[in-house]
Amino acid sequence: MRNIVRNAILICTSALLPLHGIAAKSLESRLDVHVKAGMTQTQTQGVAIAFIENGKVKLVKSWGNRNAKGEPLTNDSVMYGASLTKAVFAFTVMQLVEEGRLDLDTSIAHYLPKALPEYADEGEKYADWQHLAGDERWRKLTPRILLTHSSGFSNFGFLEPDGKLKFHFDPGSRYAYSGDGLILLQFVIERGLGLDLGQEMQRRVFDRFGMKTTSMTWRLDFATNLADGWKMDGSAEPHDERSKTRAAGSMDTSISDFAKFAAAYVNGQGLTKASRKALTTAQLPITTISQFPSLQPEAAPEARVKGLAAGLGVITFVGPQGRGFFKGGHNDSTGNMWVCVEKRKSCVVILSNDVRAEPMFPAIVKLVLGETGMPWAWEYGAQDWTKN
Repeated sequence: MRNIVRNAILICTSALLPLHGIAAKSLESRLDVHVKAGMTQTQTQGVAIAFIENGKVKLVKSWGNRNAKGEPLTNDSVMYGASLTKAVFAFTVMQLVEEGRLDLDTSIAHYLPKALPEYADEGEKYADWQHLAGDERWRKLTPRILLTHSSGFSNFGFLEPDGKLKFHFDPGSRYAYSGDGLILLQFVIERGLGLDLGQEMQRRVFDRFGMKTTSMTWRLDFATNLADGWKMDGSAEPHDERSKTRAAGSMDTSISDFAKFAAAYVNGQGLTKASRKALTTAQLPITTISQFPSLQPEAAPEARVKGLAAGLGVITFVGPQGRGFFKGGHNDSTGNMWVCVEKRKSCVVILSNDVRAEPMFPAIVKLVLGETGMPWAWEYGAQDWTKN
């Protein structure tokens, strides 16, 4: 099925030129043809796309349904941001760094009133830090290590065979995706600095950039234009009303809102030039052939993606248009992707409330931005539709 989908999307793409530099109306009409064809082939129920060119939002458009009733998905429909949350969190962290409240390379032990394993019974809101008792490597953890997914943790401790958080390698030595690593940095900010992360992100990012339908937790007003999701088997999934702020992925947003953030991000708004540069600077080479499973063995040097590295909250790469960065977001009923070319300050944001939309992403990005060198096979694994 996915091979058929890939072929159909490639046929559609081959008839169209990249959209950068094309007038907005022509861009919209070409993208409209392409997206509708892709949705038909993948049976995708809803997808929303934003195009940012030279730091300006050029296009925001939505297609399909937001729920099983057939109510339309709109540019202001509230959608699950999933792991796009991590990029916004890192942006917030850099503001705290600028203010001298955090240092990227200072041990988290400096900020906590007591040793991390002494914080017991934190699993419901954060993670079970007490399982790290007896392993002093937690003192090696810094904000930079946590933001670059090099903590040594698995994705989540509760997914371990014994359900216990543990170190699998020395902190800072390699990349391995970890939601618990980001949640630990949230814990440091909230318990160590005494801040409420949800309130900080609301004030520093969402309010600042006019993101009126974005929040780290559920709001009652979201219910009037809420996007439910669809799984791979085509079944509908109600939108989760998340009550806890989670740096790893509790953000709800809309395509119009995230387009504003993406434009502000590439323009360096809200940060100094040095802080903005740090976010998308290659901090740590990535040595695996794919992102998941997160604890897979490192690949032989010749098998690695050349130029692929962890930034702060995003992944950086080098392609035919120079340096770029991206961040994805995914769960059983959500597929999101944000890809940018640094030199042009140009991005594509794709939010979908249907995980079946993901095979459309490579062709959409290529259609809008041209060939970027985006490492699709690393992000989604080796599949027919991730082949370059």
